[in-house]
Formats: sequence, C-alpha cells, structure tokens
Amino acid sequence: MFARIGDRLVLKGVHVGDASRVGVITAIRHSDGTPPYEVRWLDDGRAGLVFPGPEAHVEPPRRASVDG
Repeated sequence: MFARIGDRLVLKGVHVGDASRVGVITAIRHSDGTPPYEVRWLDDGRAGLVFPGPEAHVEPPRRASVDG
C-alpha cells in the first residue's frame, strides 16, 4: 500500500451492516509512502495512527468540480 498526504484511506466494514469509514491521511511515517498513516476521520474529526489491513484501500483526494 502506498499513500500521500491528502489521500483518503477507506476502511470497508468487515461484518454485515458495518459502514465504511473514510479518513484523510494527514502524515506518513515512511518516505516510501507505506503504513502506518496518521489519519483524520471524516465522520467524527478524530485523528489517530492507523496500520491498515486487507479491508483498506487508498484513494486520491477528491477534486472540486468546476462548472463552465
């Protein structure tokens, strides 16, 4: 797994009915972009150090759309 600051970390729910959790990566500990990551969760604003497992993936930051 590779990430940059500003990417989104998405954790899929592992049980039926579990929601996905999305956070923004605010810091990386290794220069090669590998975990762990410092993440600020979008649902509650809390921050923490995350060692993502197989249910996680990284997405690039969303860009704001611009109307013509």
